[in-house]
Amino acid sequence: METGEDGHIGSLTPPTYPMKQYTDYSLRAHNTFGIEARCKRYVAYESVAEAQTVAALLRQAGASFLIIGGGSNLLLTADYDGTVVRSEIKGICRQGVLLRCGSGEVWDDVVTRALEEHLYGAENLSIIPGDVGASAVQNIGAYGSEVASIIDSIEAVEIATGNVVTLRAGECGYAYRYSRFKDEWRNRYLITRVTYRLSETFSPLLDYGNIRSYLEQQNITSPTADDIRQAVIAIRRAKLPEPSVLGNAGSFFMNPVVDREKYESLAKVYPDMPHYVIDADHEKIPAGWMIEQCGWKGRRMGAAGVHDKQALVLVNHGGASGADIISLCRAIQKDVAEKFGIDIKPEVNIV
Repeated sequence: METGEDGHIGSLTPPTYPMKQYTDYSLRAHNTFGIEARCKRYVAYESVAEAQTVAALLRQAGASFLIIGGGSNLLLTADYDGTVVRSEIKGICRQGVLLRCGSGEVWDDVVTRALEEHLYGAENLSIIPGDVGASAVQNIGAYGSEVASIIDSIEAVEIATGNVVTLRAGECGYAYRYSRFKDEWRNRYLITRVTYRLSETFSPLLDYGNIRSYLEQQNITSPTADDIRQAVIAIRRAKLPEPSVLGNAGSFFMNPVVDREKYESLAKVYPDMPHYVIDADHEKIPAGWMIEQCGWKGRRMGAAGVHDKQALVLVNHGGASGADIISLCRAIQKDVAEKFGIDIKPEVNIV
């Protein structure tokens, strides 16, 4: 971890900068489930200086706080009696094969910019919703790729001190849908920028999901990076609902990784069970497939339901509360555990 020389705030009294602040603020527009919940205070920072101000305010207040991104991986179960913080830092700057991006940038805009710059490695992560800062926290992934593979460094303000620090990707403990930001570093930093290391050489990843078959249907035999992006967009849009039409947070559950013995015992019962090799001792089994086998695809519990095209996605049919989504989640978990002996865990952040 590197610390900026000018990053320290020596006093609990924050410097004066213009900054967005609201009280008794609705979070409905800040979660893609479209659930109505309010927070005591909402603060947005648009620069490193404002992030330092926010850090000082949080120290001074001593109250609970919640850091959010675009709200695409968030389930609110009640009003939040504290401060909600969000980055609105913008800007994408190329430095060789690096793209240094403001944490408030939309992630998919980074993918678009990368391809415009003829930089490769992000195309399989097209149209994953959310912001740049959240990409580094969640280690977003899809179609055989994870953002951790292209993260070079993360710039942040340490809340406890106001220091500006740079964190290298290797320090962040990245694993499947995991980083230290979700665990021991939770609420420790306000991320200001993320730098992605891409490549000027295109190496297509085609063997995960339906990418190869989609390209074959389009008679594309030598795909470009943009071809892969368009394939990913078409596949995702065919099975994932638009949050503006049907509230959802994308994939609600993580795909479980099981040991070889467990996988082989299930494969004897379900020979057509899809799976992905992790290593010699572990296999990943799609949670959506197990949920569908339990009969949940397309089912509803009141206003909460399971999407009829992708069982991994829980949806708000209108008026569902966070508690309604949780009740549905638990019912699904119970059925999967009883049928397969596997505990599936939510991918979304539940607050």
